[in-house]
Amino acid sequence: MSPSFLGKNHFENKSKIERKNQGFKLKLVKALIANHGMTNAEICKHLKISAPKTLELINTLAEAGILEQNEKGSSIGGRKPILNKLKSNTFFIVCIEVELYRVKMTIVDNTNTFVHADTSSFLLTKDWSSAIELNRLLANFVQSSGIAWSSILAVGISMPGLINNNSGRNHTYMMHPDEHVSLQDYFSTQFDKPTFIINDVKSAAIAELKFGMAKRRKDVLVILMDWGIGLGVIMDGRLRNGTAGFSGEMGHMPFVEDGTLCYCGKKGCLETVASGVALVRMAKEGIQSGEDSLLNELSEQEIENIEPQQVIEAANKGDQYAISILSFIGEKLGKGIAALVQLFNPELIILSGKIAEANQYITIPIQQAINTYCMTQLKNMARVELSELGADAGAKGIAHIAFEKYFDSLISSIETHV
Repeated sequence: MSPSFLGKNHFENKSKIERKNQGFKLKLVKALIANHGMTNAEICKHLKISAPKTLELINTLAEAGILEQNEKGSSIGGRKPILNKLKSNTFFIVCIEVELYRVKMTIVDNTNTFVHADTSSFLLTKDWSSAIELNRLLANFVQSSGIAWSSILAVGISMPGLINNNSGRNHTYMMHPDEHVSLQDYFSTQFDKPTFIINDVKSAAIAELKFGMAKRRKDVLVILMDWGIGLGVIMDGRLRNGTAGFSGEMGHMPFVEDGTLCYCGKKGCLETVASGVALVRMAKEGIQSGEDSLLNELSEQEIENIEPQQVIEAANKGDQYAISILSFIGEKLGKGIAALVQLFNPELIILSGKIAEANQYITIPIQQAINTYCMTQLKNMARVELSELGADAGAKGIAHIAFEKYFDSLISSIETHV
């Protein structure tokens, strides 16, 4: 089944009834992807349609060669329920994770299987130059994947920065001289595919909500600890984006009176003392001041380009200086999280990102700070855990969001003409 089978061209010049049936088909495909398969009864309930109509839709997808049926688990007497699933490698999403100094690209299919992945060096800039470079890298990546571009439904791009959910414009990075030029529209045109720009912490939070520790939970905070610090707020089982999608900028909460200048233009943001950028700055300062550390073994070039992972590796080898600066960052971060606990009263706080890989060297000082600065009743309800999704979290979140947005767009287009 090609993407065009589900696309807008497939229902142009169709009758009202045909358009309505196409809408049901799109909703079913979207639900099968999101739920990793559904029984007939679940489809009836989800789409609010009759059993005969459900069977008609299932048969349509089966005849198209994209749906398969399997027995679902055990049954207490009687026949086992049948699970309707889309076949693997039917639809694909290109997931692009943009970081400050690298970009990771992954092709994910409709069963959430990673089909092809690669990582390239990359410099994320405030100006438009990195958008042009990203366009080039994607073209090379898709060509090397062996996946036909026609088989790809959409492209999802996660990146740091203030990203407007409505316009798809990043107000921090990849900014065009013309403020009316949308990054999302630019890439949609360049790639000739629907493209969705997503804040990195929002994709991490969705991954936790759909596949990770936040699944089936109501009130969760997801803290993404990379070069910067971001927050995903899950309330009542839903990710909260705010008016334009700017919620969760905890890294830019005022934290130090008349502190270090942050890249956002303000002084004393939390990120200036508790982030990957702060960790690297402190590591360099320690090396230059003669601190006794394994980091002194790095060459001048390695020191200049040091990354948080190298500090974490040194700490895991027992390096006391590396442990001490991770502890410093953890304490400051924990104090910031304590304020969030007071505001949101979460049941769970999930730590993800590169700095989360420091494990106990970051979790212990964070927990100690929460214990110090939080009311007892609130801190006792909030469990702190490390994410279990690892490096796959970003692509999983992007793929889920991109599939949802792609089908929502088609469904909306049909319903406006029914």
